[in-house]
Amino acid sequence: MLERVEPGRTSGPTKRGSAWGHLTAGGWRAVARRWWLVVAMLAFGGAIAALPAVLGGTASAHRQHPSSPVALASLGPGPEPPVAPPSNTLPPPLTGAHRHRPNIVFVLTDDLSMDLLPYMPAVQALEHRGTTLTNYYVSDSLCCPSRASIFTGNFPHDTGVFTNTGRHGGFNVFHARGEQDHTFNIALQRAGYRTAMMGKYLNGYLEGSKSTVPDTYVPPGWNEWDVAGWGYPEYNYELNHDGEVRWYGHRPRDYLTDVLARMGTRFIDNSARSRNPFFLELATFAPHSPYTPAPRYRHAFPGLTAPEPPNFDAIPTDAPRWLANRPPLRPGQIRYINYVFRRRVQAVQSVDSMISRIEGALRAHRMLHDTYIVFSSDNGLHTGEYRLMPGKLTAFNTDIHVPLVIAGPGVPADTTSDAMAENVDLAKTFAAIAGTRMPSDGHSLMALLRGEDPPDWRDAILVEHHGPVTNPDDPDIQNSLSGNPPSYEAMRTPDFLYVEYRNGGREFYDLRTDPFELHNIVSTLSPEEQELLHSELLALENCHTGPRCWAAEHVGPATLAIAHGRGHDRRHALPDHRHRRD
Repeated sequence: MLERVEPGRTSGPTKRGSAWGHLTAGGWRAVARRWWLVVAMLAFGGAIAALPAVLGGTASAHRQHPSSPVALASLGPGPEPPVAPPSNTLPPPLTGAHRHRPNIVFVLTDDLSMDLLPYMPAVQALEHRGTTLTNYYVSDSLCCPSRASIFTGNFPHDTGVFTNTGRHGGFNVFHARGEQDHTFNIALQRAGYRTAMMGKYLNGYLEGSKSTVPDTYVPPGWNEWDVAGWGYPEYNYELNHDGEVRWYGHRPRDYLTDVLARMGTRFIDNSARSRNPFFLELATFAPHSPYTPAPRYRHAFPGLTAPEPPNFDAIPTDAPRWLANRPPLRPGQIRYINYVFRRRVQAVQSVDSMISRIEGALRAHRMLHDTYIVFSSDNGLHTGEYRLMPGKLTAFNTDIHVPLVIAGPGVPADTTSDAMAENVDLAKTFAAIAGTRMPSDGHSLMALLRGEDPPDWRDAILVEHHGPVTNPDDPDIQNSLSGNPPSYEAMRTPDFLYVEYRNGGREFYDLRTDPFELHNIVSTLSPEEQELLHSELLALENCHTGPRCWAAEHVGPATLAIAHGRGHDRRHALPDHRHRRD
């Protein structure tokens, strides 16, 4: 719906899209552990030191790098090695009308929640230049399943990626299933686009012995590949540059988000000399834990505290078993939540700066108005809501609702749309921008980006989660204080959230009267209403292909009436999804 707003050495190259090209033996590789240990002061009578794992939060266990040779990209005082030209052949230059296809820059953040947006002026400026989709959700509030859905346009039940690690997810499962051959970048490259991937790919990639492919592996469909392995600390990481593994240390200029900004601007500089349109994905690790800010922002926002909405330190009535019976947050836990929120705000300043630098490079080459800029996140994060320490994984709005801001040619400025959208829609949207097509479960958002108000848009989106997360090697492992729900399937509409857990638990929140999801009223529904919700959710769980999933996302009038009152058929009073910001 649309609304107006006022104003060194390197290993040898590898063959792309294959596991060929092991690094030479006999070299050496820096061994690094996760170097951070976030320490917070807790109050348990008197003040004592405690670890985030005690308070709750994502994993902070040490991680060892596997032993294989890498190039050193950051030792010594010299400048960062220049970005080499792409190692594979570019598609032929486009001719005729194809030469005027717009460019695409996709900025994908990690764990960025909606409450961080007020501290990102470049993103706010992007909102004024374009359209914000205010009802945009992810297929799972977990990194790898969400990113697999973004790349392929498919739900987890079709990608087979339900977790970050193990037999049910991570890069190894994605690769073993051949999902890398069905991603949007391949469709764009075949359409003549020069494609670049920079930053975070999928969990388990470039993690040595944990991966089923050599560290030099580059998936098909990318003309430039600058992807890091365990980059969460922002320092002391490896980066695969077109099949050459480089090591970045702890100098200020090695800060990963800043490295991506430099590489992204260079890619744009090089693309300006090309006759081909380009797609550039900049996937930051920020603001994922350990919430490491760039040195220049380390002391920013002194005294900043986390927001305390109505669901902060509150438990829903009739809460599911994994959430019920939690005591109120202790003063020390609230202090830690405030610390985490402040660090996350500091961390996203580099992301915001990166967006400004990318826009500056586009403007310098007179390409800004011919480029779609897309900003989003793979999932959200809760910080104190529902008495949970910092974490994700739930079906609550805090975790599944993320920003989607798009500016570009023909996109109405200063507008919002509250039409239901999901991360599975991005692949087809990117393909549509490029003037091509690809099969997937999702649906193109181009009608919304043209300012149209489609009369029969979807009513529901699907969220799928496999839990609890228990692998100690998972960067998103959480203890019970942060919330670690069992497996569930969920259906979200503009008016209600319905969740079914594998252990038999159910939730139903009427979002019209309970927008903060504090009153689970599933027990007040009749058996017929519960069965109707179950059948609608089952149709979503079992949909395959775009047309079938699109049909399943249009729930029936009787289902909508559960939240709207008996006899009210929402299809007879479809709202206008477009709003101008006031």
